[in-house]
Amino acid sequence: MKVISNIKLLLKITHEHANAHFTLTFSAVLSLLFLIYSYDFNAQSWRPFVLSFLAIYLATTLYVWLISLLIKKDLSKTREIQRLTRFLGYPLILTIFVGNIFASSFAFSLISKNKTPEYTFAYYAFLTQISIILISAFNIFKPYVIDTFLLAMGAFILLAIIYAVLIILSAKCVTSSFAPRWMLPIGVILLFTILTGNIFAFLLGISLIKKARNKDSSAVEKWQKMWSKILRNSMAVFGMFFVIFMFSLSVVSPWTFDYEFATANNYSAILQTPTLEYPLGTDDFGRDLFSRIVFGAQISLIVGFFSTLIPAVVGGTLGAISGYYGKKTDNIIMRLLDILYAIPGILLAIAIIAAFGANTVNLIIALSVGSIPTYARTMRATVMQISNYDFVESARALGASDGSIIFKHIVPNSLAPMIVKATLTIGGAVISTSSLSFLGLGVEPHIPEWGNILKVGSAYLETHSYVAIFPGVCIMLLVLAFNFFGDGLRDALDPKTN
Repeated sequence: MKVISNIKLLLKITHEHANAHFTLTFSAVLSLLFLIYSYDFNAQSWRPFVLSFLAIYLATTLYVWLISLLIKKDLSKTREIQRLTRFLGYPLILTIFVGNIFASSFAFSLISKNKTPEYTFAYYAFLTQISIILISAFNIFKPYVIDTFLLAMGAFILLAIIYAVLIILSAKCVTSSFAPRWMLPIGVILLFTILTGNIFAFLLGISLIKKARNKDSSAVEKWQKMWSKILRNSMAVFGMFFVIFMFSLSVVSPWTFDYEFATANNYSAILQTPTLEYPLGTDDFGRDLFSRIVFGAQISLIVGFFSTLIPAVVGGTLGAISGYYGKKTDNIIMRLLDILYAIPGILLAIAIIAAFGANTVNLIIALSVGSIPTYARTMRATVMQISNYDFVESARALGASDGSIIFKHIVPNSLAPMIVKATLTIGGAVISTSSLSFLGLGVEPHIPEWGNILKVGSAYLETHSYVAIFPGVCIMLLVLAFNFFGDGLRDALDPKTN
């Protein structure tokens, strides 16, 4: 009985086994979705292209199921995954080319024993880059492409090759506390990949710099421990992947997507069903829904980010001052914020937009104002607790000014709850953005934004439902991604779980 219990515990804590079941579940769900979509009920016929994807996903599901059985067998007999079982992960890497990010990430997780955060950052940077290449490649089927398309695609392919090399180097040369000195310049160069929006590559650069310099072992250990906890949470990692993928696609899309396809009317292609030229179909003005959703992601992310950043900074500052000084200062600030908090956020946003007009800047301001009290309360509670710590008393004894104590000592130690809250609430900001645009009170109607696209599609739910389904799914996935990542970040930064 004790042996069985130990085996169950080993299966539970082995990341590859948990990841196999996670991949198996999602591959099966995606196979079911392809099965449902493979039959055209209007034309009473099967879709051969979708059937081919169904076959690939079913084969992948069965293959992952076989690997999961082998992992269980290896752990039961030898307490470790055998080399042959790990070798079976290599064919699964190819599933990225059919969009199965779950299976391809499981493959990278399986083939290497050395699962440092650097290795994980490297292969997710690679998967992000390949996904962008595949999405951008659909523009080949358009009548024409933007002038920078070939140059950008060449640069993307080069970056993907670099990330593939870094996967190998990270697996062979980087440990939990050490990276070779010669990897320091590589880390510095990777910092510039933020220009492409690939934050995984940027995080890889920071990690390599920290470990290659090896000046503060405690900081390296803290960094390693935090990311190890986040990366063990499969849902948090895939949430993070989808957010970074959408952000990176938004950053590089002007180099590979022609904005004219998203905005110019094409009356010869009105309400076209999905084809290679129009992967997601067209709307009632003949505009390419695929291009509109890609460019719409920019608006959703920009509004969501800034409508979270502004109240976090303003509310955090007010909360820090209120929590530190207390008494009259606290009473004045918090009572004023209570008045603001009493007004429903969406109602306040509608009132501001009605007064100043519907545009992107006013939308950001409208969504920001209503969120200030919640951030102020979060910062105030944390500051009131930290203000009693010994290091704050020491700073006072040494003659540090109140401003220095608040912003140099207290606030940096109070950021963890604020970061977690921002990550969890940015999804709500995306929903609010789309909701107000749907009502005609957000982004200008002519600008491709997910709420605007959804508003157009709502009129064709019975005849051309895809016009509303695709933007709706994108909104849902982005909000879920932020929530999953926020949950993982909260668990990693919570002192009670450390």
